[in-house]
Amino acid sequence: MNPVALDPLIAIARAAGAEILKHYTKTIASERKADGSPVTAADQAAEAVIVAGLTALDPGVLIVAEELAARGQAPVVADHAFWCVDPLDGTKEFIAGTDEFVVCIARIEQGVPALGVLYAPALDVTYAASGAGTAIKIDQTGTRRPIAVRQVPATSPIALDSRSHRDGAELDRWLAEHGVRERRVCGSALKFGLVAEGAADLYVRFGNTSEWDTAAGQAVLEGAGGTVADFSGARLRYGKPRFLNAGFIARGRG
Repeated sequence: MNPVALDPLIAIARAAGAEILKHYTKTIASERKADGSPVTAADQAAEAVIVAGLTALDPGVLIVAEELAARGQAPVVADHAFWCVDPLDGTKEFIAGTDEFVVCIARIEQGVPALGVLYAPALDVTYAASGAGTAIKIDQTGTRRPIAVRQVPATSPIALDSRSHRDGAELDRWLAEHGVRERRVCGSALKFGLVAEGAADLYVRFGNTSEWDTAAGQAVLEGAGGTVADFSGARLRYGKPRFLNAGFIARGRG
């Protein structure tokens, strides 16, 4: 049984989101990391809030966080439990002002997400789960309700397409082969939440992602009855070299 409850984790995510919104203005300064991706003061401030919160909540457990990792400060996790954190997933969306950015926090146990929270501060929407059948959504009014994926239809499933990261012809071909006629564009790991609540059926990525991009979303989607697997059909696992994922398919039931 996981020793960490969801509500304190949700509180940490919301505190990080509040910090992000302090920086959410018409003009947002950004820098480029070594990999070419943007980083802002909001990313760094939110990560500081999360790391402090997790250290107090779950003392001694390793924390793998995007901005710390970018500075060469990712721990060696081996087979230990660890926290996997993206303080502001969708930095490009944050800079563009689309509101489609999220705080991502997940606890990894035995190589898989045991619980996770996605919090979209500009939308004030939370998705969270701590195991099979536990997924919830908290809306702008504070109303909390259970969510579950829908059965992926045999014809014309709905796929979510990344607003800022396109896989091009390879993705186009895969979706056509699988009968996808409707594609909706959305930024960040928010896509996992939309599949988890049954608003869409598929989120497919061919390009590499980092584990902190997917861990919280996988926890939520699996908690809602969905799956996140690589193209061989194996469940996406964590603690890999350089914390990198290859392509994956996130989907509803069936």
